[in-house]
Amino acid sequence: MMVLNPHKNPADWIEPMIKDFIRSPENTLKHRENEKAWEGQLVGFSTGDDSLYQEYKGYVGPFHWTPLEIFKHTFPSSEASAEDLTVISWVLPQTEMTKSDNRKETTYPSERWARARIFGEEVNVKLAKHVVASLKQAGFNAVAPSLLSPSFKWMESERYTIASTWSERHAAYASGLGTFGLCDGLITSKGKAMRCGSVVANIKIPSTKRPYRDHHAYCLFFSKGTCGKCIQRCPVGALTPEGHDKVKCRSHISATRGYISSHFGFEGYGCGLCQTGVPCESKIPSKGDL
Repeated sequence: MMVLNPHKNPADWIEPMIKDFIRSPENTLKHRENEKAWEGQLVGFSTGDDSLYQEYKGYVGPFHWTPLEIFKHTFPSSEASAEDLTVISWVLPQTEMTKSDNRKETTYPSERWARARIFGEEVNVKLAKHVVASLKQAGFNAVAPSLLSPSFKWMESERYTIASTWSERHAAYASGLGTFGLCDGLITSKGKAMRCGSVVANIKIPSTKRPYRDHHAYCLFFSKGTCGKCIQRCPVGALTPEGHDKVKCRSHISATRGYISSHFGFEGYGCGLCQTGVPCESKIPSKGDL
């Protein structure tokens, strides 16, 4: 097997690393059937000095980290500049069985979806640890801002009510992996039914070209004035043509804990109804999907 040089071709080294991890037994829903939690992966890159990260501070809130801010916070003695850093972003699409189960639901998530939210997120965290450790072994400092940093926080946002110091979806958008929908989910080439993660590393990798200019480019509601199917899927009216009510949404997700515990036998939460049974569930939608 050919051993890739992480210093010569870092992207060609990192992408197979992530792919191999998702192919490994670590990728599991942790039930009797031991099905995998995620169906493959998408990987993208953005540079630490990408102007979008500075724009996020004005758009999301001044508390939102730039890649350099979280990197310097984690490695205060580092002399790295923003241009020395790369954001490695990945998307983990839900499996077809998980999506199929959740399509049938109208109030609470299916068991597979709830397992993906809890045990699949454990896979996501393990993946971040694996990427950070592999980079460190190769001589590159790295931090996973939301998945591993103890400094990550949820914050109050004047514009969005609830926000955070690092947004995985915004990192994915900057890294060419997708654009936002009416429900605030990220629509990727594998659809909106997914989770994502990222690592900021002191390594130079060319940015993935963004095949869009507008942050709503893939959403039919915004780009074509049609669809809005996710509005119909929300069981608590948290979605309207005006957007996503995060307070209603979070309240419902919290309320799913009792249902998941009593019906599925583990502690968890989730919903995902607006990510399934919609044209953007598994792909970038077109008008013909309505």
